[in-house]
Amino acid sequence: MKLKNVLDHAGVVLYNFVVTQVPSHNVRVGFLRAFGAEIGADSAVFRGTTVLGIRQLKIGEACVVSFRCLLDARGGLTIGNNVVIASDTQFITAHHEPNSDDFAAVTTPTVIEDSVWIASRSTILGGITVGKGAVVGACSLVRKSVEAMDIVAGVPAEVRGQRTSSLDYRPKYRPLFF
Repeated sequence: MKLKNVLDHAGVVLYNFVVTQVPSHNVRVGFLRAFGAEIGADSAVFRGTTVLGIRQLKIGEACVVSFRCLLDARGGLTIGNNVVIASDTQFITAHHEPNSDDFAAVTTPTVIEDSVWIASRSTILGGITVGKGAVVGACSLVRKSVEAMDIVAGVPAEVRGQRTSSLDYRPKYRPLFF
């Protein structure tokens, strides 16, 4: 195994078993940056969040990734600016091809554009884009791309309405010890 791969794997293991529990946003975000993630100013990653594929993770400015999320960035995960991701949300960018003779791994990138709100316990699958200003309702399964300003919810997620906000906000939520 190449040294770079060993270091990447060590970073993932160390982050997911130790650093994710350290009660400091600066330590968690600093560690992710040191191992190759791109994370903008004023962004926070709360305790208990698991990260896979640290080098393929890009988070914009003033984003909040709340408690116990799964950021599977192995296929590429890009999160825009001013995004709020509520607790227990999962991003899955890798899976296995069930009809493959060798159960081949498949990775596909996911893009979350600016000013999106993803409510608790949602699952976002790989290969999709959630458009600017969209809202994903709690416990939703997003299997296809979501248009800008759409409000989607359900399993699978379906359009339930349209957002009319001017999107003039910058969430900067970094409580001490969270």
